[in-house]
Amino acid sequence: MRTKDILTIGAVGAGVLGAGMLVYGALVESNRLVIERLTLRLPHWPERLAGTKIAVLADLHVKDKYSARLAKRAVLAALDESPDYVVLPGDLVGYWKPESPWLLEEVFEPLLLMEGDVLASPGNHEFWNGNPEILRIILDQFSIKMLRNENYRHEGITWVGVDSANRGEPDLEKAFEGADETPRIVLWHEPDVVDQLPAGCALMISGHSHGGQFIFPGGYVPMTTRNGKQYRDGFYPDASTPIYVSRGIGTTGPPSRFLCPPTVGILTIETA
Repeated sequence: MRTKDILTIGAVGAGVLGAGMLVYGALVESNRLVIERLTLRLPHWPERLAGTKIAVLADLHVKDKYSARLAKRAVLAALDESPDYVVLPGDLVGYWKPESPWLLEEVFEPLLLMEGDVLASPGNHEFWNGNPEILRIILDQFSIKMLRNENYRHEGITWVGVDSANRGEPDLEKAFEGADETPRIVLWHEPDVVDQLPAGCALMISGHSHGGQFIFPGGYVPMTTRNGKQYRDGFYPDASTPIYVSRGIGTTGPPSRFLCPPTVGILTIETA
């Protein structure tokens, strides 16, 4: 067999394999919702709040009835874990369209059960065809507190939310204004900006990277994103501020995943 024929067969085979992977990822892996339960031991966490449980729902990317259905499954799965708080660290929409408010309302309605113990911050996709203030109006209906360069003291925890580093106007001075009481948990969508935080924060929670969305054998990740490369997935206790990065729920680019399923993070916080 000629070398040219071998190369042609190889190229066709690779194309078929790639197409099959995308189809499998779209039909199976992107809908295989998993629960990731982690215990985080934090040096700036007080004993009186030991055992606090936080559910993380990042990157819902709601844009149609299919993504809304998966997002609602994730919300219900989080509630089944009986968390003390639910956090939504950005990219709740894929992009704004006329039906987005109704889709999001259907997704968030079960969070009324949390009675106000839900916090959110904007991601870069909240700026696609709109702005995060549209989201604030929707979240207010469900007693979800959106923090955009703001902080909020609630039941002994200071929550700090920062605007998207990639598309917004992040203002750390404004976000931390008056946020002197500890412990402080920061919601900032893009994880790689964690080194910009002031000292003494207990934890930062992010999304954005989707865990790479596609992970090939050997750990190769072909998809990366700005400010989502260094801290891609999981808990990094040795960062300048300990940070948890969620793989998220939805997808961007190809509506597919591979070896990187959508994830609801359940974090139990203990004192180091």
